[in-house]
Amino acid sequence: MRKLGTNQNCEIIETDEGSLVISYTKSEDICQAVIKSDYKHVYGLGEKFDDIDQKGHTCINQVEEKFCNQGDKTYCSVPFFFTDCGWGLFVETDCVTSFEFGDEIRIQFPVKDNAFLFFGKPVEIVSEFNHYLGQIDTPPKYAFGPWISANRWNCQEDVEKTVENLEKYDFPATVLVLEAWSDEATFYIWNGAKYREKTGKDAFRYEDFDFSESAYWKDPKRMVESLNKKGIHTVLWQIPVYKKMEDGIEHLQNKMDEEYAIEEKLCLYRTDGTPYRIPEGNWFAGSLVPDFSNPETKEAWFAKRQYLLDMGVSGFKTDGGEFIYEDALVSHDRKSGKELKNTYCQQYVKTYYDHLDKDKVLFSRAGYTGVQRTPILWAGDHQSTFEELRNAYTAAISAACSGIIFWGFDIGGFAGPLPSKDLYLKSTQFACFCPVMQWHSEPDGGQFKELLKGAEGNNERSPWNMASVYDSPELLDEIRKWHHLRMKLLPYIYREAQKAVEQGIPMMKPLFMVHPTDENAYTWEDEYYFGDALLVAPLLEENAKSRKLYLPEGEWVGFFSESVYEGGSVLESTKEDYPVFIRRDVGIGIDKES
Repeated sequence: MRKLGTNQNCEIIETDEGSLVISYTKSEDICQAVIKSDYKHVYGLGEKFDDIDQKGHTCINQVEEKFCNQGDKTYCSVPFFFTDCGWGLFVETDCVTSFEFGDEIRIQFPVKDNAFLFFGKPVEIVSEFNHYLGQIDTPPKYAFGPWISANRWNCQEDVEKTVENLEKYDFPATVLVLEAWSDEATFYIWNGAKYREKTGKDAFRYEDFDFSESAYWKDPKRMVESLNKKGIHTVLWQIPVYKKMEDGIEHLQNKMDEEYAIEEKLCLYRTDGTPYRIPEGNWFAGSLVPDFSNPETKEAWFAKRQYLLDMGVSGFKTDGGEFIYEDALVSHDRKSGKELKNTYCQQYVKTYYDHLDKDKVLFSRAGYTGVQRTPILWAGDHQSTFEELRNAYTAAISAACSGIIFWGFDIGGFAGPLPSKDLYLKSTQFACFCPVMQWHSEPDGGQFKELLKGAEGNNERSPWNMASVYDSPELLDEIRKWHHLRMKLLPYIYREAQKAVEQGIPMMKPLFMVHPTDENAYTWEDEYYFGDALLVAPLLEENAKSRKLYLPEGEWVGFFSESVYEGGSVLESTKEDYPVFIRRDVGIGIDKES
């Protein structure tokens, strides 16, 4: 790793694959570095949904919230990239920066910040970058089994019915995510529960709640314990706001929380001394945003939420965090809005991660530098279309090129009309070979209905509902097969997860990351290694039964057919049920038939 010499006008750096000529120009606040390099491809910059190779793009390094079809916007931005000619670069900044990848590479970043060069093969560059950021932990083993999730489950009866269906239809699950579990005011109190309001840092305990008259949750602690006994871990949705209630709605606990946050300065403030509120036209408009750089905020925030962990909850889905829309802000640690635009979401997620024991999980949508150290990243909201499935694949690989080790998406998409049978199957197959395999359902009627209407009254993306809607019992049988395969793969996946953390490299590695001297590896960017032994060539086109693909040098065994293939060539088609291949010299070390 080498720090850029921005205190000079120009520097020439010799690498194993040629020279880098870097010139610098500086204004009062901004440094522009112009890099001349004989590069053809460039990868990284966070979770990108538009393209894997960013050559020809101008990338604005900025965290943004965008509902579906993200295009060039991203929930998770990382100011790091690597090229195909033996070097990569990281800008260590909190601010929005610009990366222009033309014939020359032009980078603009604040004068006060630093940039570093990395040299070597792609996996070496990514590994060194991750180790520079610090220790990464492997999620618990259960995080790699099948996940089930829905925004529409808002009562204990829904959960119990879902578990009954898991058993009835013989589907394994190791994580159950509840989004609509809490009230719509505090996001830490179970919906329908009676309780005595508490101010300040006064901690809630489960014993403080009365569920005897609740129409939603009869005994959530017993429910969570019952799920744990079945090997199903409960994850609860969270959002970082002191919510502004809708007109005409009063909620005493919410009001007390807001007043205390303002009184004790637990929320972000404008430089004019007024509390910052999310501007109109944005998600949770009018809400205060907790300042997690303040230790008092953390103490008060988790005083209200620790009881959830004490009752057996296994983690949180830390949604949102892309809430900074003004520059004239100041946090407890003296960051401005310009810095918080990117870093707030990561500070929020890290606060949760630091509070959790390592046998717990996070599943987060937004992130910035350091997102590798707060696993797991979730790709956010997508419609149920093949275009969005391809966007999710692009996000997975670009995230991997940014050093993100653990990633997942919503099978078949989350929003709009239900996916087709073909889309649901192909998404399930792809997810089976991703770090997280999850199906997730939107609210009844669509994502808040006014944003995107769904299948009115029937948006459940469960396998059994999909089979029922399409009157297709054969679909249920097929989807079940992939969920059981996931459980058979669990020992391999967990072993590879531990190895990935130790080495600082992603679980999903595109071919060019492993074979940087093979020109075909750059052409076939729609294939990847899942761990070290499995090569996956996902089917991402509607009605595709097979596909043309490339196998790198070596001997390969078909995952399903056990046919032997000689690498170093393009295959027009294969005998596989799904294009997955095992490196014969590595092997996966499990019995697929057990």
